[in-house]
Amino acid sequence: MDAIKRILAVIDPTKEQQHSLSRSIDLAKKSGATITAFLSIYDFSYEMTTMLSADEREAMREAVIKDRQEWLNEQIALYPELTIDSCVVWHNRPYEAIINTVINDGFDLVVKSTHQHDTLKSVIFTPTDWHLIRKCPAPVLLVKEKEWPAKGNILAAVNAVSENEQHLELNKRIINDARFICDLANATLNLVNAYPATPVNIAIEIPEFNPGVYNESVKKHHFESTLSLAEGFDIDQAHCHIEEGLPEDVIPDVAARLNSELVVIGTVGRTGLSAALIGNTAEHVIDSLDCDVLALKPDGYVSPLAK
Repeated sequence: MDAIKRILAVIDPTKEQQHSLSRSIDLAKKSGATITAFLSIYDFSYEMTTMLSADEREAMREAVIKDRQEWLNEQIALYPELTIDSCVVWHNRPYEAIINTVINDGFDLVVKSTHQHDTLKSVIFTPTDWHLIRKCPAPVLLVKEKEWPAKGNILAAVNAVSENEQHLELNKRIINDARFICDLANATLNLVNAYPATPVNIAIEIPEFNPGVYNESVKKHHFESTLSLAEGFDIDQAHCHIEEGLPEDVIPDVAARLNSELVVIGTVGRTGLSAALIGNTAEHVIDSLDCDVLALKPDGYVSPLAK
């Protein structure tokens, strides 16, 4: 992402404050991008109108769309500093409406607000959020209520020791896109890499196994690989965080310590049976974060909705 030209801001009709629109405007002012405020609607009472004629059903649908379009125009009018387009789509699956619009109209970035859990002060990701993370070909920025402070921290989560070519390319994209956002937000770029602890079962089953030597070897490998990756992007060693533990524990912990406004993470976009059996480390990480998230797909990713 060396430029943002078109932003799709997903509107939440259940909220008074449209944080996705506010964040989109902040980014558009700094990047010169255009914004389309997007609203997917569906009235399930429409399913109960089969006794009506086709014309009557269409009139009902158009009336609902017109009402929501007027409401959306009122929301846009609250931000007179920019010209914002609008789009209201009738669809019973919001994520499909969003992804189809991205594919058909070539949006560079989807911005969507998340739901704040009032008592636990954590972020709740909806089924629509997860579908977008898994299936949307464009980067997805999930935002919460907190504003981005000037000179804050942005955290890029990498897997520096992977030998998978797709993961290596994804590392580069994560860092490049995180740096681009850092430039827009006047923030500092940090890297985080988690490395595994010594497997307990190996230490028990193999008496001659030395867990201390093994752990130091793993740690050394991850440190050298992460610092080498950082050096290639002129990132100072002081901004590299290499810690032992599971990514879903380490990354949210580092993000909290740095008070990061954004974590940039890559997702492989698994769906169906492979997602159920293999799981997705990125999704476990995202579910533990309490800040904005930018989820990226590998270059060349094709959404299952485009097939």
